[in-house]
Amino acid sequence: MADRDAVDFYGTYARFKDYAVPRLQAKHVARFDREFWEPTACTPDKAVLEVGCGTGLFLAYLREKGVTDFLGIDRDPAVADHLPPGIAGNFRAIDVEAFLAGGADGRRFDRVALFDVLEHFTPEDGVRLLRSLASVLNPDARLLIKVPNMASPWGGQFQYGDLTHKAAYNPTSMRQLAEAAGYQCTHVLPHLLGSPTRQVLDRLVHGTLGRLLMTPPEIWSANFFAVLRTRPG
Repeated sequence: MADRDAVDFYGTYARFKDYAVPRLQAKHVARFDREFWEPTACTPDKAVLEVGCGTGLFLAYLREKGVTDFLGIDRDPAVADHLPPGIAGNFRAIDVEAFLAGGADGRRFDRVALFDVLEHFTPEDGVRLLRSLASVLNPDARLLIKVPNMASPWGGQFQYGDLTHKAAYNPTSMRQLAEAAGYQCTHVLPHLLGSPTRQVLDRLVHGTLGRLLMTPPEIWSANFFAVLRTRPG
């Protein structure tokens, strides 16, 4: 197909995602504690970067946790109109590759969060992105990555629910990506959705299925998290 017929799905992304100003609630704090703060051993003195921050719910969480040195970047300038109050000074509308090519404003980070980001890059571009991020990391820095889980029978609804996705991962291929980019994937974690009751039911169902199947997935949840650390040397 000729280039003139190419479709830019990002051109309508704001309407597709229906941006709205998020409001941080106790349930969000508990979720980010479980999904980010504890797995990355974060503390308020860390410098934190969120790549693809969207409308800034996680940035509001960082402020709530007492983090003062944090920044969110997003390629879509439309999200600037939907940030929580007081967050605008910690946001830049810029593509991550341009941000890193410009030296990240001379900043270095201890923790980097990429929620629902890497699947928007090809695996090759994902490796290049992770390698570029390494240049702005402090020693003992850690990355937290969340992507759809294609090892799970429930992951397709997230992977194929967005036409801007270019790569699909499961825990094994995420470890492979980390190795290629010079990182160590220290552990992978499930993304728990729903109420505590629903989570218990999920575990019961998945436990039963795991005993029945010859090759059950390592992680059943529709999305998963991976914690990456740079390799010494």
